[in-house]
Amino acid sequence: MKRLTKRENEIMNLFWDKGAMFVKELQNLYSEPRPHINTLSTMVRILESNGFLSHRTYGNTYQYYPVISREEYGKRSLNGIISNYLGNSYLNAVSELVREEKITVAELKALIDEIEKNRK
Repeated sequence: MKRLTKRENEIMNLFWDKGAMFVKELQNLYSEPRPHINTLSTMVRILESNGFLSHRTYGNTYQYYPVISREEYGKRSLNGIISNYLGNSYLNAVSELVREEKITVAELKALIDEIEKNRK
């Protein structure tokens, strides 16, 4: 799955938070100076072509809606990162988190205890 750019992620978060919208509604969610309607329309069409959005037709306008949830995108992104950059090893991923001090050994032990407790 293609990774979202910063701007695409911003737009997708608005769709994930608000649900189905017309591009004009999307534009109104931005503060001034708002992005141009044509810019947003282009970005939305790109997101649709990449499988993140779809649309319903209402006359000569489209209402767009997300076809992948925020959670599903997160899972796929994490799997892609682990596959592409960490030798497809979840152990390497956890080791890297500990090494970079993003998670402490104590937190890791607490997580293991929680998992073992839930398995029983």
